[in-house]
Amino acid sequence: MTADPFAEASADAPATGPLAGLRVVEMGQLLAGPFCGQLLGDLGADVVKIEDPAAGDPLRQWGRQLPQGQSLWWSVVGRNKRSVTLNLRDPEAQDLARKLIGTADIVVENFRPGTMERWGLDYATLAEANPGLIMVRVSGFGQDGPYAQRAGYGAIGEAMGGLRYVVGDPSTPPSRMGISIGDTLAALFATIGALAAVREREVSGRGQVVDSAIYEAVLGVMESLVPEWQISGYQRERTGAILPNVAPSNVYPTRDGKWVLIAANQDTVFGRLAAVLGRPELATDPRYATHGARGERQEELDDLIAAYTSTQDAAALEASLEEHGVPAGKIFRPVDMLADPQYIARESITEVQHPVLGPVAQQNVFPRLSRTTGTIRWPGPALGAHTAEMLAEVGVDDGALASLRERGLA
Repeated sequence: MTADPFAEASADAPATGPLAGLRVVEMGQLLAGPFCGQLLGDLGADVVKIEDPAAGDPLRQWGRQLPQGQSLWWSVVGRNKRSVTLNLRDPEAQDLARKLIGTADIVVENFRPGTMERWGLDYATLAEANPGLIMVRVSGFGQDGPYAQRAGYGAIGEAMGGLRYVVGDPSTPPSRMGISIGDTLAALFATIGALAAVREREVSGRGQVVDSAIYEAVLGVMESLVPEWQISGYQRERTGAILPNVAPSNVYPTRDGKWVLIAANQDTVFGRLAAVLGRPELATDPRYATHGARGERQEELDDLIAAYTSTQDAAALEASLEEHGVPAGKIFRPVDMLADPQYIARESITEVQHPVLGPVAQQNVFPRLSRTTGTIRWPGPALGAHTAEMLAEVGVDDGALASLRERGLA
């Protein structure tokens, strides 16, 4: 048994889930590629992450809090993965990477297009030795086109895909979502593509390349934004917390400094909200009785509701709204999530035992499958925690590994 506590944490944790038996070699860094690897690992795949021996994935140092030098972000994105260190700029390490990929069903990478080709890890070369291999390529702008060689960060994809323009208050410049949504959307589409390619391989016996571009992943969730402009010349704008002309549907302040979202834009639901407000006559008032009328007086109606909610504590307000059948909910923060009965009942947040930090709360595996749901088997491992065991699979003994390490190759 290895003395590395991170390797020990994964030694006796067999994979479960619908992808158990599939091996993934992950060669990306930061978020877009690694989040795809996380999703595949959550569902049971054996994910072997290749990292540079000098520093590893930068996510190991990212995050606003680094308790005892440990990245909490890495504990999530690196979970269920095995870490192998190889300096892929060296031909000898590249050959070892080819051998590892030869044992894999899927290889995930999110380097700038052309990098894998320079390393002799292009798809044609890899597929010659492993015809069933599926290569998932995540990049800012895709593998071809005039922008392919540009540096493609998630923020740029969010801007180019149309999301940044419509996020925020109309009185401010376009806003950031608060999370790296462009990267994670590209990873979600990459994961869908990988699973589709695995299914098709069952028919053809052949692998293929999955090309997920960040800007296209963002574009893919932009609803009818493009045809609205192309057909009718309508440009969606930033609207803050509201949906224009759909009222009431907004966030409202409470007496205890919290926020509650209320969505009561249907006529019957608005009638129930009026009862909560102690103003049942509003349901038949011509100014508010219909969807169109409420939309015309959206700001006025929001002010009226906010005046009431500001006199109520969030918990009491939410209970009253629920009692009257009005869709509503608090704006959750982590403190709310950890105490919420719905979260607790479904174990939406679970604790993962970290060798240094002890129990670490993090989001569970989603979605849930009734028979073969995925699991979190261990948190993000230490850099190179599994190098010896994985390279042994491709013929590297202890002496050869020591030589690789002396030369900075592993």
